[in-house]
Amino acid sequence: MLSKEYRKIWLHGLNLTSGSPSQEIVNGNLKFEYKCEELFRFRRCASFTMAPSVSITNHTTSSSPRPHILYTVQANINGNALTTKKRYSEFVGLHVQLNDRFSLPPKRILATTFFPSAWADDTLISERKDGLTAYLQAVLSDHKYRSSQAVTEFLAGTTPTGKFDLEDALPSTLSRKAALSLATAVKSGDVEAAATPVSGAYYPDWSVGNRPPEGIDFSKFDVIWFAFVLPNSSSTIDWSWNGQSVLQRLVTSARNSGYGTKIVLSVGGWGGCAWFSQSCSSASNRNTLAGALVSAINQYGLDGVDLDWEYPNSPGAGNPYGPNDAANLLSFVTLLRSWLGPSKIISAAVAHLPWLGSNGQPLYDVSAYAAQMSYVNIMNYDVWGASANPGPNAPMANLCGTSWQPQASAQAALNQWTAAGFPASKLLLGVPLYGYVSQSSKTVLTGSLMPSASMLLLQQNQDTEIESDGTTPKSMTFLNGAHPNPSHKEGEVTIQADLRGYWGQQIAFKDIVGSGAIVKRADGNYGEGGGFTMAWDNCSNTPYLYNAAQTTVVTYDDTWSLADKASFARDHGMGGAFTWSLDQDDGLTLQNAIRGGLGK
Repeated sequence: MLSKEYRKIWLHGLNLTSGSPSQEIVNGNLKFEYKCEELFRFRRCASFTMAPSVSITNHTTSSSPRPHILYTVQANINGNALTTKKRYSEFVGLHVQLNDRFSLPPKRILATTFFPSAWADDTLISERKDGLTAYLQAVLSDHKYRSSQAVTEFLAGTTPTGKFDLEDALPSTLSRKAALSLATAVKSGDVEAAATPVSGAYYPDWSVGNRPPEGIDFSKFDVIWFAFVLPNSSSTIDWSWNGQSVLQRLVTSARNSGYGTKIVLSVGGWGGCAWFSQSCSSASNRNTLAGALVSAINQYGLDGVDLDWEYPNSPGAGNPYGPNDAANLLSFVTLLRSWLGPSKIISAAVAHLPWLGSNGQPLYDVSAYAAQMSYVNIMNYDVWGASANPGPNAPMANLCGTSWQPQASAQAALNQWTAAGFPASKLLLGVPLYGYVSQSSKTVLTGSLMPSASMLLLQQNQDTEIESDGTTPKSMTFLNGAHPNPSHKEGEVTIQADLRGYWGQQIAFKDIVGSGAIVKRADGNYGEGGGFTMAWDNCSNTPYLYNAAQTTVVTYDDTWSLADKASFARDHGMGGAFTWSLDQDDGLTLQNAIRGGLGK
């Protein structure tokens, strides 16, 4: 029989006592061990481990140095209750200190300032409470991190530390204009600076005629991807007729420039992946292909390799594929890393969603790939090609919630890849220096219906800032990224542009300029010309042209839209941006706009 000094507690068929338990610390947890009795001739003892708990259900705001959010963290570790208030940037700082594998809720101050603030504050705060709670719970559940000095100091501190960061701000206090202006304060040191983002471009070997390597201004490019070499049926690589000589000229010119531009060999491409699946299908084939690529890297003194496999477990341009492609790709990049060492670049050109697994669905965990790779290059273009119902080529986001392809935008790609465990700092945002010409009578892009007039008025009012004399500005900017229609006003334009010969095709930005459909202005931006009307799609944050008489629509990107995408990449902690392709620019006008958006 039980001693009278103990009270019976029945739990899962065990007769336990709840008197005075003994206590000890086991792996950082408080462990309670109770006395036990003989039950059915067996002696069963039970113990309970009190796991650390954390919650963030409340928040406050502070007005200094400008309105921002403080999240109230309540934690219980080893029976000790702790409460502290932290800014979002302090969680980011802890994440950097620990170099942990867990995910934080994404940076999105630029995105939230595209929406009415009545939604933005509640949406952002709710998302971050959930995300920051999950992050801290993951950290505290791992003994290695839980016992670290960084975590101890984080939970013990009561006063926010470090410089004010743009991501700490209360969205309703920042118009889009103010948010972008505040971002420039990085230069003065008033706002915490992020790592310097990468600005790069693809250089196809066929562009040598109009953009020879010797004429490239390498000061504008951190990385240039040389395109392409192709996997072949023997699992080695094939070069174009002049590929090796062009690559040698590119490497020599880059090294002679003294700017440190890295040259990376890209393998595959849309029309060059017929043998990729086979070349990665076995250990023997992977060794052969890796050997060929490493040999080329060593021969030409290259800085790495880029895998433009379009796409694993998907036909792409009609290529063979198989259910094990994604797993074989991981084996291949792991092999490449072991041969190339830690300093060489290993990147991959990818779609908006992670690679398809054996079940035909996007992988939900790509952290193992991220551990081996330097970057993935998100191809945020070709979302909508030439069509009688044209849509945006490269949407920044689904800003009106009306997109027919909500998973295909810069913002969607960032969310989808980071949710699968690929760090934002290793994601490069691809932007196009080309567009599409459609035979169409449309004057509004497909899937880009505008919100109601009342919503637009709300957006307009929220972005109105009072001037020092008490008046309102003469021009106002919508929060969702609209730009004024920049008609060319510098004299009469007599040339009539005719792009009907491009119907159904891509068109380089420089060729749009060359046709006269847009005209470069003195401020470096472009206005409409040649009988075309320039319009702005607020829902994708991209421009387009139309000529009703010619039933022609051109969807493309310009200095404004590219600078916005680059700013988006930078403000969301992405690794940088790249273009397809270097030779399609009007000189360096677009590249300069991108670099400006990246803060370079």
